[in-house]
Amino acid sequence: MAEAKNLGVVGSGQMGSGIAQLGAMHGLHVWLLDTDPTALYRANKSISSSLQRFVSKGQISQAACTEALGRLEYTSNIDELRSADFIVEAIVESEDVKKKLFIELDKITKSSAILASNTSSISITRLASATSRPCQVIGMHFMNPPPIMKLVEIVRGADTSDETFHATKALAERFHKTIICSQDHSGFIVNRILMPMINEAFFTLYTGVATKEDIDTGMKLGTNHPMGPLELADFIGLDVCLSIMKVLHAGLGDSKYAPCPLLVQYVDAGRVGRKCGVGVYDYRKGSEPIKASPRL
Repeated sequence: MAEAKNLGVVGSGQMGSGIAQLGAMHGLHVWLLDTDPTALYRANKSISSSLQRFVSKGQISQAACTEALGRLEYTSNIDELRSADFIVEAIVESEDVKKKLFIELDKITKSSAILASNTSSISITRLASATSRPCQVIGMHFMNPPPIMKLVEIVRGADTSDETFHATKALAERFHKTIICSQDHSGFIVNRILMPMINEAFFTLYTGVATKEDIDTGMKLGTNHPMGPLELADFIGLDVCLSIMKVLHAGLGDSKYAPCPLLVQYVDAGRVGRKCGVGVYDYRKGSEPIKASPRL
């Protein structure tokens, strides 16, 4: 399979915009697709700011920044992905929504295109089954934020071909990422381990064992984690954490993966983390710290 030249990214949130930025920085022509024009506007600003930070730190030149921005196109028209060699979806963590997208992509993209999912927990085999090209469907799970984090988790579905795997591995290497490979089981490697830890941190808060600050400080200073689990959950998005826990619980069939009621209630209340200004912690300027009771 020839080296990819044109990259399509679907979903312009933090993950999608970061993946699009990576592609543009490493010489690919990139289409970033989102049905929401406001989201595309925010992504444009976010990518420009991120690239300028790389310039200010001396990691890339101003010329390289300008060239990368010139390789990016923002669109709400899925038909513009027709000429993409490789497409990464980074939309909501819902199997039904992702399958619907893959059906659309399968219809409009060229027959040689690889369809990759940035899913952090959903079966690649089941996503691939929605298409007429299961051998060209693969999981390519970037860590957040993609331009900074060094890891990509590659997940092969039951029918993913060697050619598709090697093309995906080559693209990750082009992005200077370290690659790990997982079997197609719920949660894969990273979230199979990480999300139960975050869930247990919520149970620790829920049952009144300790305050959120002491839980996070304990894990940062006691286990050398750069962020505490509750702080990290806010960064990831509590809605995303809950979705992954539901996938783990359904897919692995063990009660130990049942989402903590406090996590469920935070999401029900719309307190989903940094992206909305409030989660376990309150990030709104001038706001009073949230006094979360053990059984909020």
